[in-house]
Amino acid sequence: MSGPTSIDFQIMWNRLIAVVEEQATTLIRTAFSTSVREAGDLSAGLFDRQGRMIAQAVTGTPGHVNAMAESVTHFVREIGVQEIYEGDVLITNDPWMGTGHLHDITIVSPVFRKGTHIGYFACTAHVVDIGGRGFGPDGNEVYEEGLLIPIMKFAERGQVSKDLVRLIRSNVRTPDQTVGDIYSLAACNEAGERRLQAMLDEFDIDNIDGLSDFIIETSRKATHEAIAKVPDGMFEHTMQVDGYEAPVHMAVRLDIEGDTLLADFAGTSGMSRFGVNCPEVYTRAYACYGLKCAIAPQVPNNTGSLEPFRITAPEGCILAAKRPAPVSVRHVMGHLVPDVVLGALHKALPNTVPAEGSSALWNIQISSRASDPDSGLPNREVLMFNSGGTGARPSFDGLSATAFPSGVSTMSVEATEQVGPITVWRKDLRAGSGGAGALRGGLGQTIEIEPRAGYDFYFNAMFDRVKNPARGRDGGGPGGEGRVELADGTQLRSKGRQLVKNGQRLVLSLPGGGGYGVPSGRDPALVAADVDAGLITKEQAKADYGQDI
Repeated sequence: MSGPTSIDFQIMWNRLIAVVEEQATTLIRTAFSTSVREAGDLSAGLFDRQGRMIAQAVTGTPGHVNAMAESVTHFVREIGVQEIYEGDVLITNDPWMGTGHLHDITIVSPVFRKGTHIGYFACTAHVVDIGGRGFGPDGNEVYEEGLLIPIMKFAERGQVSKDLVRLIRSNVRTPDQTVGDIYSLAACNEAGERRLQAMLDEFDIDNIDGLSDFIIETSRKATHEAIAKVPDGMFEHTMQVDGYEAPVHMAVRLDIEGDTLLADFAGTSGMSRFGVNCPEVYTRAYACYGLKCAIAPQVPNNTGSLEPFRITAPEGCILAAKRPAPVSVRHVMGHLVPDVVLGALHKALPNTVPAEGSSALWNIQISSRASDPDSGLPNREVLMFNSGGTGARPSFDGLSATAFPSGVSTMSVEATEQVGPITVWRKDLRAGSGGAGALRGGLGQTIEIEPRAGYDFYFNAMFDRVKNPARGRDGGGPGGEGRVELADGTQLRSKGRQLVKNGQRLVLSLPGGGGYGVPSGRDPALVAADVDAGLITKEQAKADYGQDI
């Protein structure tokens, strides 16, 4: 019988997307943490025997997916193919071998067919607690930030390591939740394998080598062809962001020649003393994402479509942090990487990329504690994901309260309040926070949170765009800067652990995205509609657009 044809491979390629989507859906349905089941802070994918990513679920974040595309090769090297058996489940949360910080647990499960190893399923999810200081930027070394699990076996030949489970449970504040999420990750890979085996039965094949080569080579060729359409040249861009103890200067140079592209972050600030540092694997993940969105958006995301984008950063800069640097909130710098990369690409491809946005998620980790230690009230950990506005696009306004580039969903207030003793009194769009322009920037949001009776709470702030708002493009105005304060007007810090006492309310004013094009070019009817909708005030219509409403 002849082997599969290119048409067969095309059909199987499309089927693989359904396979990995079911893999991701299984994780969402079984996860314990709201960050996974409500926000979708995860990734799922299928890899060949060499550790090359073949397909990824649409559900998930670029930081997880693209970093995981590298991390599986580390698993293959560290464990060794001769020590991988049917029924094994591999695990790590090593920031430099995984996806950038300790809160992300990556699970890799080898796939066997008729006794022969044919590939891997892998998935990653953010757990609410991994011990240490908790999810926040105050650590000075990675050792302070929680439990580091090296690449090892969570299960061998189907037998879970009881010692590893005991070790994890003894080092985290939420043992049932954290261990439960690890089992959910393993179950997610099992679901993917069942669907893959059924597909291989249907097509009567026993390995995925040919399919893998077809997918990866086709995607690589298409990506090189897309890069070749970008004008050759050297394009530079810089951006300043808040950082922690000092502002961070981000710099990138794109060298484009023919079908090759190199992004070099030389000139970027050195490492911080605090946990805003970013391992290079995470920088590469988001730099590739930004470039691929603009240059080759139609090409499926896999090892073949990622490899043509070469990303480098000087070791020891804040975007290529060295061990044992603290990296807990590496997402803050990582989520800002696409803004600086797209700023450089704008010089090569005008009218293609959006203006700068709020970009970095305004995640908040809340540790609820009894106001009276003798009351017997239990401690609770609450994690919220929140998003500001995106930058305006060349043909459309920016998106309000939308997570770009991370792509996660905002957790519902109802789900969040079920997890811990807090009340969210307010969560609405922040009028006037979108940058003025012919195309207006997306709006941020205002969130007001209070501890419930009997509780105070500490919160870990990990916010940016407070001192350096998102810049507009081609004459567009900046987005509104963020603010962190109490309801009585007391200003709080944008980073670090802080206390909110019972009876006080924390107010977060999330930043907006930058505008695109000069404001005078905006259709007066759109300005009037913005005023009617409460997106801008009459005073802003006059000051920014010169219109009396």
